[in-house]
Parts: sequence; C-alpha cells; structure tokens
Amino acid sequence: MNCNNSDNKLPILGERDWTKKTVDGKEVVDTIYNTIPSFSFVDQNGDTISEAFVKDKIYVTDFFFTTCPTICPVMKRQMIKVYHAYEGNPELKILSHSIDPEHDTPKVLKQYATDLGIQGNQWLFLTGQKEKIYEIGQKSYMVTAKKEQSAEGGYIHSGAFILVDKERHVRGMYDGTTEEGTQKLIADIQTLLSEYKK
Repeated sequence: MNCNNSDNKLPILGERDWTKKTVDGKEVVDTIYNTIPSFSFVDQNGDTISEAFVKDKIYVTDFFFTTCPTICPVMKRQMIKVYHAYEGNPELKILSHSIDPEHDTPKVLKQYATDLGIQGNQWLFLTGQKEKIYEIGQKSYMVTAKKEQSAEGGYIHSGAFILVDKERHVRGMYDGTTEEGTQKLIADIQTLLSEYKK
C-alpha cells in the first residue's frame, strides 16, 4: 500500500519496521506498519467485541468516560456528526472506549448511548479491563488514556478521533473537540472508503 498523498491516499501513521525478503529472485525491502492488535472488550449490550467486529471495515475510535466534566461532552457532540454522516453505512463502525470501566458498566454505557440517540451496532461504547484499555490506547492508537488523580474528573485522555483502515492501520488522527477536526475526519473517511473501491 502506497504511503504518499499524491494519489489521494491517506498516510499510514505510527511506528514502522522494515524487513527484507526475496521476490522473484530479487531482495526487496517490505515495510511493516503499526497494526492494532487483537482486542476483547464488552459493549453497552453486554456483548464481547473483538477485532472480528471490524474485520473488513474501517472504523473511528476514541477514549472517553461518561462522567467526564471537560472535553467528553464536546467530543460526543462532534462524533454524533460523524455517526450521522455515515449512518447505515455497513463499511464504517465507531468504537468509543471508556477509560473508567469501574463506573462505566454496560448498563451505564447503554443509558449513555440511549441519551445520545444511538441505536443499533454501528457505534459501540466499550468497557473492559482498565489495563487493556489504557494499553491499547497508548501503545496502539497513540493517545493518552489513563487515571490521573490531579486531572479534573480523575482521568486524563486525548481528545483525538482515530481513523483505522481495514488492515487495522491508523490512517488519521483528528481533534475531536473542534468542528474543523470533525469535518476533516468526515472527508477523510470518504477518501479511505474510496481507496477500497479501486
């Protein structure tokens, strides 16, 4: 997969490595891109959600908690715009990870989703083992997601929306607290969907 933007493709973000292999008797260098690892969380319906849920789909992900007094309400208002822009599109999913799993049980997340007007399984609100949520956020999605006593609300997390492709590569990061970042994400989702139609 080409990584430059001249042919209207989004870049692949994150750490990368290189490996040499022989193709048709010639040694070539192949790039190994950061890939989101396997995961297992529980959604607002109490169902276990793994990477199989996003197989052959692109998805947007973020980190939040339901009692967040600062950026989360703004982020959710912006994510609703993304949701409505692609509502019903079977190729796009949204995964919002709670960083406060002790409070944010499936029941709490279900009420939260209902209050936002979200139905069906296109946008899931995930909870699970705290360490696993923090690890996938910080190591794979490249965002801050952790408990922090000095922070307002007791947690610190990024306001980023992360766009992930069908190969589980991060293809974009957007400021989920701004209209500009949200509109760029909506446009880039279309660009990424178009990549797979070629």
